[in-house]
Amino acid sequence: MHYQDERTTGCRISDSWTYRGLKTVVLENEIVKVSILADKGADVFELVHKKSDTEFMWRTPWSVRNQSLSTPPTGNGDHIWHDAYIGGWQTIAPTGGPPQEYANADLGQHTEATLMPWDAVILEDTPERVSAKFTVRTVRTPFWIEKTVTIEANSPVVTVTDTLTNQAEENAEAEWGQHVTLGDPFLTPNCRLDMAPADHFVPEGGSRLKDGHVGVWPIAEDPDGNTVDLTKFPPKSDRLQDYSVFKNQTEGWYAITNPDRGVGFGLSYPVETFKYLWYWQVFGGAMGYPWYGRTYNVGLEPFTSLSAGIPEPGSDERTAIVFKPGETRTATVRAVVYESTTGVSHISQDGQVTTS
Repeated sequence: MHYQDERTTGCRISDSWTYRGLKTVVLENEIVKVSILADKGADVFELVHKKSDTEFMWRTPWSVRNQSLSTPPTGNGDHIWHDAYIGGWQTIAPTGGPPQEYANADLGQHTEATLMPWDAVILEDTPERVSAKFTVRTVRTPFWIEKTVTIEANSPVVTVTDTLTNQAEENAEAEWGQHVTLGDPFLTPNCRLDMAPADHFVPEGGSRLKDGHVGVWPIAEDPDGNTVDLTKFPPKSDRLQDYSVFKNQTEGWYAITNPDRGVGFGLSYPVETFKYLWYWQVFGGAMGYPWYGRTYNVGLEPFTSLSAGIPEPGSDERTAIVFKPGETRTATVRAVVYESTTGVSHISQDGQVTTS
């Protein structure tokens, strides 16, 4: 058996862990710790700012479960996905959104790759830099997906590079995105959301936002026509939920700052690839399965397409992207943790944060 160099300083990486029976890869440096479930979608289920002991990744009420030890009570494609959903951060590809039929294949919520085990190998292991690659070949869709996660010494930046290859000998559609969710205790009504300028629309209104509203960041409307400031987060006691989309962002970045803790989480991404930013909002308002009013969380999710590749309102053109036979596409996103009590005015594509 080969044992890795177990450093206690600088960058560290290990693939020798299991969590609740699932193979887990852990990367850390002086500032941040990242844990990834290789056996469940290569999900990032832990991203911690060490100095403040702040966990940014939201966890569902049931958190990490080993699905091999249970049998779903029904075959509903939405429910099977949610039963296994841990929160955190998933690479979603090649389908995103509700259950759909894909080239005669029946697919559940948010694609098959998030429910599959991925292979994991360590690419780099030095005090200055550590990196791991996760790979999976999907079954009902014809894609090979790679995900490389890297951190460097004394850096608050976590770099994630996705590569998708269409292995079919025909064109194949894809919706591809980063399903990032944050929640309590990091997320509170005192937090602030900042992002690059963007247009905003509500495909289907909920209890917070007006159905069909079209506007410009950060102003929206509620169902009664009152102004909603999207930089703010309502309290759980308001019992609100909604889903909306940002598009035409001038630059790909957003940041959520908790002024009470003095820390925040930011994400930068290429808008030429991820043209849409899905905004999933649950402020204690989602009753019934699966949330039952228990949760306080948001998903801010850069995607290539709208849910299930549907057209934008008023258009007949699908937003799913098309891969030619053998075509490969790559995109890099960077998560960054930072210290601030006032918010963020900019995040560069290499993860450099400018606070307000």
